[in-house]
Amino acid sequence: MLRWAVNEALLADEVRLWARLHALVDSLPEDKIDRPGYFQEGWSAKDLVAHVGTWLAEAAVVLERIRFGTYRREEIDIDAMNAQFFEAMHDVRFVDIRVQASAARNQMLRAWGALDGPSEDADWWIRKAGPEHYAEHLPRLEEWVAEIGSDQRRA
Repeated sequence: MLRWAVNEALLADEVRLWARLHALVDSLPEDKIDRPGYFQEGWSAKDLVAHVGTWLAEAAVVLERIRFGTYRREEIDIDAMNAQFFEAMHDVRFVDIRVQASAARNQMLRAWGALDGPSEDADWWIRKAGPEHYAEHLPRLEEWVAEIGSDQRRA
């Protein structure tokens, strides 16, 4: 249950871009979801969903800290966290990754709505883990889906 009116524009962006990201992933043939090549480092679309999901889970934790007054802004090593998240999730089945990402998103949104009022820090984490993060990955995901599609047509 929401205690206050969340930033409606930010929520609308999150919903729209989340749907776009998943529509693209869902358009991939099931046997191509874990094909390396989405990123030069060998990521697949499955790894992308895991990456997004782990950041959503991190945002949910931070939002809970904000809610209970224990959050302190600090520098985070994004590259190190990305490597840690990749290592933890790379061998997980896509069906489990998809559930984890959706659950993490729901927890983030629930934690956001449970805040006692607006918070710049909370909105920053929502943007960074949610719509800005999705938007950062969408152009390459669109290219990747097109590449997979053209490979399918040639086969």
